[in-house]
Amino acid sequence: MPEGLFVTFEGGEGAGKSTQIARLAEKLRQDGYQVVVTREPGGSPGAEAVRHVLLSGAAEPFGSSMEAILFAAARSDHVENVIKPALQTGAIVLCDRFMDSSRVYQGITGALDKDFMARLERVTVNGTIPDLTIILDVPPEEGLRRANARRGDATADRFEKEKIETHKLRRMGFLDIAEREPQRCRVVDATGDSDTVFQEILALTNRALENKTLGEKHV
Repeated sequence: MPEGLFVTFEGGEGAGKSTQIARLAEKLRQDGYQVVVTREPGGSPGAEAVRHVLLSGAAEPFGSSMEAILFAAARSDHVENVIKPALQTGAIVLCDRFMDSSRVYQGITGALDKDFMARLERVTVNGTIPDLTIILDVPPEEGLRRANARRGDATADRFEKEKIETHKLRRMGFLDIAEREPQRCRVVDATGDSDTVFQEILALTNRALENKTLGEKHV
């Protein structure tokens, strides 16, 4: 059975992940690929139930450890019931946030122990590591401006409402991951116009597809 391609999108609030994922999915489907678009927290029935608890802030009073465990439970369900089955059919899976968001949001700005987070990650991803992680980089001030404009009169979620200093720490956290894992991660400047950003994302994805195909030929 062919193995698919797993691409994750990371970045701060308002980086444009959802918009770019939708454009990429449309283009890949036009090119004849089977594409599965999903998100975290959520993506599977069990994980979507946890999503509301996390984004509403209901788990916040219990601390970062509880939030990390809830994210882990949602991710495990998501991986086993959506991501792995899709990859096993040869699909391209495009996921809005994955393990790097937990590293940054709970690990760095939640100040959780690195060993604890690493053990939690190993269990929840269960060997399902992204082939490509695209980090959409935008200054927090601009990202929050976009997020506020998109949200309109709706209430900011658990993570959007935090202080600008926290968002700056998260940006640096994502950039640090990209620097430490250059084989997997690529940083895309998301401050430019949407078409330019999309063309860079498309080029990175096509390159990952080519590398995957070449790798399979040499197995």
